[in-house]
Amino acid sequence: MAFTFPVRVYWEDTDAGGIVFYANYLKFFERARTEWLRSLGFSQQALRTEHGGMFVVSQAQLQYLRPARLDDELWITAQVSEKGRAALTIEQQALLKPQQAGAAPTLLCQGQVRVGWVDGTHLRPARIPNFVLETFA
Repeated sequence: MAFTFPVRVYWEDTDAGGIVFYANYLKFFERARTEWLRSLGFSQQALRTEHGGMFVVSQAQLQYLRPARLDDELWITAQVSEKGRAALTIEQQALLKPQQAGAAPTLLCQGQVRVGWVDGTHLRPARIPNFVLETFA
């Protein structure tokens, strides 16, 4: 089951035409991944300071299907699709919240983001701690 994080589109998220600037979907996806980790009991700051490592994005691939616009309410999802010892691939979507109860959300953007675990001091690849990996089982 995917984690879902609500986002409202503000003026700062849009271009001159009132449409979400394409790079801002990466920001929305980042916020959702951060809140998803937090919902699992992991603060990214605590992972770094207490466990010596952190997740960094190593690859992102997005497909834009329909535009989001100023004042839209979005649902941003995050779900692990691949799990390795040093990296995770996370499937993410930006969905337009339906206006009517019971209606299906509209898929606006979808993508895969690969995050790797690195040593927080030297930024070298490292193994994801077992207690973190077990959470994604």
